[in-house]
Amino acid sequence: MIARDIIQRVREIQVRTGRPVADVLAGEYISVFKGRGVEFDEVRPYVPGDDVRTIDWKVTARTGVPYVKRYVEERQLTLMLMADVSMSQNFGSGARTKREAAAEFCALLAFSAIRNDDKVGLTLFHGGIEQYIPARKGQKHALRVVREVLAHGLDGTSARPRSPRRWLPRLGSWRRPRKPRKPEESTDIAHAMEFLLSVTPRKTICFVVSDFLDEGYEQALRTANRKHDVIGVLITDPREFEIPGVGLLALNDAESGRTRLYDTDSAAFRDQVKRAAERRLAELERRFRSSSIDFIHIDASKSVVEPLIRFFRMRERRTRRR
Repeated sequence: MIARDIIQRVREIQVRTGRPVADVLAGEYISVFKGRGVEFDEVRPYVPGDDVRTIDWKVTARTGVPYVKRYVEERQLTLMLMADVSMSQNFGSGARTKREAAAEFCALLAFSAIRNDDKVGLTLFHGGIEQYIPARKGQKHALRVVREVLAHGLDGTSARPRSPRRWLPRLGSWRRPRKPRKPEESTDIAHAMEFLLSVTPRKTICFVVSDFLDEGYEQALRTANRKHDVIGVLITDPREFEIPGVGLLALNDAESGRTRLYDTDSAAFRDQVKRAAERRLAELERRFRSSSIDFIHIDASKSVVEPLIRFFRMRERRTRRR
């Protein structure tokens, strides 16, 4: 995707997401994501009239002079968008790729955050950490976040693979690659979570946007969720669930690079693909739920606004019940 195409796509996303953010998401966002309330700031000498419940007894005992704790109200939030930019995210059978859907989703969150004067950061990852943009405020910064998700690591004139048919998620028996994967072809979510913990000392709201073609990352997500508010966002494409019958087809695993020949006219093969994809989706939802991590599923061929609104309303209902 060349520079002018990227700029045009960013502008399209900005225009398309502008109204949902203004009309719907802004209110939902504020009602769900609130500030941390009050936060410790400093200790200062006690003056008559201070609430005795705020006395810091440890400092008082050490100095022999009464000191009280001073708190400030903390309203500002920090959003960290963890976007998977591995090769499988470039797959798209319709009007947009999974990476483009991820960029639009990130745009919705980023623009909602800046309307509430919150900070937004970005981490791009695959088998390693590819880029880190510290959290900041402002419209220009939000636009940069969207641009980086779209443009990072892409060359040529299109964000799509040359032949979309060649791309397919991993299926059953060919999950484990025989040859080592290149970093940009693989996905290492556990490493991304370790990086998050190392660069964000304060609590953040973290959206992990990926197709989750990885294994053994659940413990890392749970560890990160103990400190931060982690939300998993799965991006899928319709062709990952249903493949049309077009005869013999060479299908390439985007994560491992392995290619195999399949007869797509076979109803048994198409059923296997559908069942494997449905099982994977159900298993992902179960794993996230058991880890107390919220889960959002986005179909790259459909609106990204509706799943986000459903998530916001679910979180609001849950908050009210507490």
